[in-house]
Amino acid sequence: MTQQSVSPITVEEIIKARHRLRGIALETPLMKSTRLSRLYDAEIYLKREDLQEVRSYKIRGSYNKMASLSQEERERGVVCASAGNHAQGLAYACNAMQVRGVIFMPVVTPAQKVRKVRMFGGDYVEVVLIGDTYDDAYNESMRVAEERGLTYVHPFDDPKTIAGQGTVGLEILDAATKPIDLLVMAVGGGGLSAGIGSVFSQLSPQTKLIGVEPSGAPAMFKSLQAGEVITLDRIDSFVDGAAVRRVGKHNFPIVRDTVDRIELVDEGKVCGVMLDLYNEDGLVVEPAGALSIAVLDQLGDLRGKHIVCVVSGGNNDITRTPEIQERALMYAGLKHYFIVEFPQRSGALRDFLDVLGPEDDITHFEYTKKHNRAMGPALVGIQLGRRGDFEELVQRMEARRLRYEHLNDQPILFEMLI
Repeated sequence: MTQQSVSPITVEEIIKARHRLRGIALETPLMKSTRLSRLYDAEIYLKREDLQEVRSYKIRGSYNKMASLSQEERERGVVCASAGNHAQGLAYACNAMQVRGVIFMPVVTPAQKVRKVRMFGGDYVEVVLIGDTYDDAYNESMRVAEERGLTYVHPFDDPKTIAGQGTVGLEILDAATKPIDLLVMAVGGGGLSAGIGSVFSQLSPQTKLIGVEPSGAPAMFKSLQAGEVITLDRIDSFVDGAAVRRVGKHNFPIVRDTVDRIELVDEGKVCGVMLDLYNEDGLVVEPAGALSIAVLDQLGDLRGKHIVCVVSGGNNDITRTPEIQERALMYAGLKHYFIVEFPQRSGALRDFLDVLGPEDDITHFEYTKKHNRAMGPALVGIQLGRRGDFEELVQRMEARRLRYEHLNDQPILFEMLI
């Protein structure tokens, strides 16, 4: 199939978006990370979009789209479907512009996110909770848009949205004190990457652009491989700010023509980086916001390079912390779950403790005695002191002829039991 080249959004359009956003979106700082710079022997700067009032760059695209509407379109109102940052950005824009908006969100959206959308939107936004998935909310939003004549404000698949996100790129170039060798950014539907790609392809073509997707939602990566936009059958939605089943038709050709490559990062690795950023740097970032930093050790020798990582958002719900810690430990090879058969006699658990190493710990144990059986299964979670201790643990379990199943690599069993 012949690939059709599509021109990026012009710098003039992105400059217009920047003027529209004055007083609305914060021109976020480009801050040097001393820790990361030392770690990689490079000059690493963070573009802090987590410092926006809505705590992500999404306000840029949604406001620019709405500011581009005709007076008649504004009077009719706008609509969208979102369970994340786009909903908050659109709500803020509606309130600031005094435009009526309807935002459809899945019923399962965390209450904290729903509260923030209502807070930012005030009296101008109606939040409708419907369905169990984003697709349910999207389908209803499209039906209502047609029925009521509302303008749909897409989170990424719109040239005006892309132009708004492109203002991030203009600010980076304004703040940089020397040529940028490498710019790294998260990729979801492609709004941010198409916007920044448009800017840098015209104003700093020598800069290499790296897009980063979670390995469980590689929509842009797979589309680029196929040479056309494809729809993923299923995704891991943990990195919710960058987990889409299908990238935008406007975004794909721009990313294809301006971004050097897409890298994939395991969700567990992202979790470890989120914890490091909090513990070492005091930064609270969402999973998508950590992608650009999590990928650095996959990019080869970075010594002496001038690098910018876009921290795209900081909307992380504190109730997710246990899951983040769990995923990080499992990715690091320190947390393992087993189903172990125990003899149904007193002292069996005490004997099992002997298979643990001196730094290992049992963090989870579920067992119900079944009186009519000689053996009974238990669900056991073990946290190791060192990653390399796993093989020794397994050897000791086999030496005692224990029957067991390791659950970490069995996703269906793992999700059912843990």
